[in-house]
Amino acid sequence: MDVVERQPGSRRSAKFADSSPTESAELEFQRPQDLLEYERRFWGRGRLVAGVDEVGRGPLAGPVVAAAVVLPEGGYVVGAADSKQLAADVRGELFLAIHDTALAIGLGAASVREIDRRNILRATTVAMQRALDRVEVALRRRGEPPEECHVVVDGLPVKYLGREHDAVVDGDALVHSIGCASIVAKVVRDRLMRRLAARYPGYGWETNVGYGTESHRMAIAEIGLTPHHRLTFTGLQFELEL
Repeated sequence: MDVVERQPGSRRSAKFADSSPTESAELEFQRPQDLLEYERRFWGRGRLVAGVDEVGRGPLAGPVVAAAVVLPEGGYVVGAADSKQLAADVRGELFLAIHDTALAIGLGAASVREIDRRNILRATTVAMQRALDRVEVALRRRGEPPEECHVVVDGLPVKYLGREHDAVVDGDALVHSIGCASIVAKVVRDRLMRRLAARYPGYGWETNVGYGTESHRMAIAEIGLTPHHRLTFTGLQFELEL
């Protein structure tokens, strides 16, 4: 079920601003006919919206990368949606279109060492925080007050994000800013893994981008681990097949 969940202390989606505070935190959020419906509710109050998404929580190798995208009022990128549903060449074209359209873009990452030291959930939060830090810098350079920018993330509420925010399950398909962020994060991480593939041949990173495919797992067994493999993932991830 598609839902919006409210982080304690965060804003409820404007779509449900008139709902009783005693209602369940899980609220229906159907795919809007107007793909800018979510953003328009904030633009109409003079606020911008930063859509945030991450990629790379499940791989055996490589960082987790997050992106935050702020569109100008009325800004729309035709075809931008959940990056997982798009072909690589289409993502590449949309990546350029998003950069041409966006008011501000912020990127953040957490390294393999941070993932192993903190755990993947905390590392993902760190990547999102860094992306938002950078998008706030970009907004200030444009003379836009970051404190007037509403934050919405894909998935569930992020406990330690440190910012008031909405969380929309399947947000990359339902909220245009999040869809744009998912494409930016995916393209950046995939390109990084392809560059690393040239330095560490044999693992198939140019195609699997670090995910635990059968050939990747066989390569780990035969060649061993690289500095870019997540040590805390090489056992549990195999068993769970993430």
